[in-house]
Amino acid sequence: MLEPAYQADVVVVGAGVAGLAAAHRLTSAGVATAVLEAAPCVGGRMATEKVDGFRLDRIGQLLSTAYPELALTPGLDTLVLRPFAPGVLLHSDGRHLRAGAHTGAGSARGALHAVRALASAPRPGAMPRPRTGVSRAVPLSGRRAGAPWQAVPPPRLRAGAPLGTAVDQARLGAALTRLAATPAERLLRRPEAPAAEALAARGLPARTIDGFLRPLLAALLCDPGLTTSSRCADLALRAFAAGRLCLPEGGAETLPELLARTLPPGTVHTGVRVTSVSTTSVTTAEHGEFRCRAVLVATDARTAAELLPGLRVPDFHPVTVLHHTTDEPPPTGASLLLDADRGGPVAHTAVTSAVDPGRAPAGRTLISSTVLGTPPPGVDTAVRMHLSRLYGTSTARWETLAVHHTPEAVPAMRAPHDLRRPVRLLAGLYVCGDHRDTSTVQGALHSAHRAAATILSDLGAAGSMHLADPVPTVPRAA
Repeated sequence: MLEPAYQADVVVVGAGVAGLAAAHRLTSAGVATAVLEAAPCVGGRMATEKVDGFRLDRIGQLLSTAYPELALTPGLDTLVLRPFAPGVLLHSDGRHLRAGAHTGAGSARGALHAVRALASAPRPGAMPRPRTGVSRAVPLSGRRAGAPWQAVPPPRLRAGAPLGTAVDQARLGAALTRLAATPAERLLRRPEAPAAEALAARGLPARTIDGFLRPLLAALLCDPGLTTSSRCADLALRAFAAGRLCLPEGGAETLPELLARTLPPGTVHTGVRVTSVSTTSVTTAEHGEFRCRAVLVATDARTAAELLPGLRVPDFHPVTVLHHTTDEPPPTGASLLLDADRGGPVAHTAVTSAVDPGRAPAGRTLISSTVLGTPPPGVDTAVRMHLSRLYGTSTARWETLAVHHTPEAVPAMRAPHDLRRPVRLLAGLYVCGDHRDTSTVQGALHSAHRAAATILSDLGAAGSMHLADPVPTVPRAA
């Protein structure tokens, strides 16, 4: 039991990744910190369910090895990232095409491939070569007949789809390479518009935008309509071009659990519901008042607005994640698979156990699929039909492990969007979370970084805290 008048320099409300990361920076600076969490465990939306030896993420947001805060956040030193295969795999007209696999920060390979693609562009009227600097066609294999609603249509070949001609692909490769090397602050100074409108003004052909950039950005932003600010979309594409998409080893809960375990003993208190906050105290339902010098509200946006009247509550993107298992893995390996044709409810899917084998028991395969927006009626049946086409195999014998629907999964970042919302509301009262930055793990961690630096400055305890924004190569990817 906690003492009714427990003393701390800073009380952090909420034990998601933002609150825990801020607590790490505060305690590392010698500031006595208490973290209060209403739920029985830490993590918030970064939750992982255990079912029969499987580890199933509830939301399953994609991470990138180019997220700076994964390397800068104290407590994540031992985090292991499991990368997807380079780029993404696009399904278009019954074919799989590799896209975006030749970019990377600090490397000239992307530009070199783009130049080679331009040099080898076919003459007018000539058939395009099957390989280019940006994508590689991989025919589907292993088709098997299934139930009538699962029958896979014969492939329709379309030259250059969905990335366009060799020249189109070279332009795309060069654009991603330039984006990977562009400082984030420069992207934040660009004119702002909804991402869907901004894409049309980038000089890329419509088929490249519709066949690659739209499905990719929808997956990265959890926004199928691409209403997100173009600045946020540019940051997401920059992370994609500069690093590798990845998953944390063991499930999404690994991040918050690792942060919680490496805090000083007694810092985190779960099952404590905060009912009100002020600049010098926090009132709880179970344990009375906590007196302190500063309060940091690090909850989700809606809970933060309940504690801090007047705080804006954004709209949210709903996300539904379905997990299936089978004895025979689809032939896509560790690739993230997107539907360039947008012919069903699945925005992206992957053989998760090929990316992170520890998420499934030995001999079993875990396939995780994400539906964005409001799911259709009979979502599992609709998803199985779509997955049958995407993977080119019957899903009749796949077992459904879980269907997780989260109505307020990701805060919307519609234009105009302030990516650096103030973290100081009053002297002594602060707020952080992905709703104050970008709606990503990087945004949550960076918001915590800003809040901790501000608190330390206000308390006169600022040490070497600074907010550099490099794009390091995270060495812990396995």
